[in-house]
Parts: sequence; C-alpha cells; structure tokens
Amino acid sequence: MNHIIATEKLNLYYNDFHALKNISMQMRPNTVTALIGPSGCGKSTYLRLFNRMNDLIDGVKITGDVRVEGKDIYAKNTDVVELRRKVGMVFQKPNPFPKTIFENVAYGLRVNGINDNGFIKDKIEQSLVQAALWDEVKDKLNKSAFELSGGQQQRLCIARALAIEPSIILMDEPASALDPISTAKIEELIYELKENYTIVIVTHNMQQAGRVSDNTAFFYLGELIEYGETKEIFTNPKDKKTQNYITGRFG
Repeated sequence: MNHIIATEKLNLYYNDFHALKNISMQMRPNTVTALIGPSGCGKSTYLRLFNRMNDLIDGVKITGDVRVEGKDIYAKNTDVVELRRKVGMVFQKPNPFPKTIFENVAYGLRVNGINDNGFIKDKIEQSLVQAALWDEVKDKLNKSAFELSGGQQQRLCIARALAIEPSIILMDEPASALDPISTAKIEELIYELKENYTIVIVTHNMQQAGRVSDNTAFFYLGELIEYGETKEIFTNPKDKKTQNYITGRFG
C-alpha cells in the first residue's frame, strides 16, 4: 500500500447541505499535503474526517469510503479512541490545558493508562525536543502553559500530539494566529516532522502551502478541483479555477 490516507467517492452532508462532493484522493506516508481554497469550501471538514471530529456535529451524514492505513475508519467496529491516538490534531488557536507545561504533554499518556513516571519523563523530553521547544522550556516545566507565548503554546500543542506517537498529524491553520517569527518556526517544524509522520495541513496562506507541502489539494464549493504535486499546482495548474485562486483573482 503506497498511501496512508484515502477517500473514495466521499460525500458529506450537514443535514440538507452538501458540504463535500464526491471526493477521491490518496496521500502517501511521510508527506505533507496542504488543503487550500476559499473560506467555507470544505477544507477543514475534509481534514476532520480522518479523526472523526465531524461525529461531534449534529446532522452529519457521510457516504463513500474513508481509509486510514488501509482500514475503513467509519466501519461499525472502529475504536474511535484508538483512531484519535493514531491521528493527532493541532488546532488553529493554541489550546493548552490549564496545567503545567509538563502535565500538558503528559496528558495523553496518562489518559492512555501510562503511569510509569520515568517513561513519562523521557517521553515528554523527547516530544518537546521534536517540537523544537525543549531548550526554551526545560527549566520551567512546572510553570503554567499559559505563561508561554502564542508560538510556544502552539509548539506545546504539537508536542502534546506527538507524545502519544501518532502516525498522522492533522493541522488546521496552525500558524494563522501567530506572528511571522513563530510561523517560520512552525513551518520549519512541519518540514522536519514529515520524516516520521504524515501531515495534512489546512492553510489560507499560499506561500505557506508552497513552502511546506509536497502535495496540494485545491477545494472549491465542496469539490476537489485539483490535486497534485505542489510545484505543479503552483506553476502549472490544469484548472482555470485553481489558477485564478492561486493568482489571487478570488478567494
């Protein structure tokens, strides 16, 4: 299997509203896929399919096929808790818990029943190193996470997602609330993380999609208009709508 995520003829409805229309695409392991398109075109809805976050919304109906690591994740016998352990999520606004920096990263481990303090300590250091935050926080692990800057909080949320060893990380506009320096750090981090993880990122920022992603999918009004290598999409889009969006004619 050369893909880790796949949808086939995927349709999603919010009650009568047809939010995603017949979407088929596949993503390979250890790649970064950017989902781009104007607001309200279905990018975040599509992203949230893969850890079943849309289940939390009333009136959602899904048809078609959604597979993660070859498994139909909407099958009756799917363990959603296990799925969410495998598919981490980083939101638009940093959302640390009102706990210490240490306990923020330890949270997922404890929820998963891990009580070995030595293991937890090692895992926290490893996750903070991976999230490029360790050097900044190693002397204040017992301070509140709210004392960190916005950019540090977002990297803490990434460390929290990494601690439970997911194979996929979903990022919903992870840098849109951050200043340019913090944004650059997050982008650098995404680039490094793809060695070990598959990343799907929703972004409004064309330059960001161009810098961090291997592949780009352009959504418009709930449809997947074009999907391919980022270089190709940005320099030689096949569809006029893609070209108009990328050149800023609408969106």
